[in-house]
Amino acid sequence: MFEQSPDQLLDSLLPLYLQNQILRALQESAASELACRMTAMNNASDNAKELASTLNLTYNKARQAAITQEILEVVGGSAV
Repeated sequence: MFEQSPDQLLDSLLPLYLQNQILRALQESAASELACRMTAMNNASDNAKELASTLNLTYNKARQAAITQEILEVVGGSAV
């Protein structure tokens, strides 16, 4: 049976372990950045949809007010 001494095992495994931990930290950092970007873009999309809906409602109200005003002017002009 072939066994290495604990010092040899530690010398060969420690660099691999440290490299793995550094790689894991970099991957988690990249994943975190992408998740933050995705959340920000999702929030921006939701805000844009809400703004478009609000603007559409405002436009429709203004258009309806103009139509009502024109009808009132026509009715008021025919009464005189």
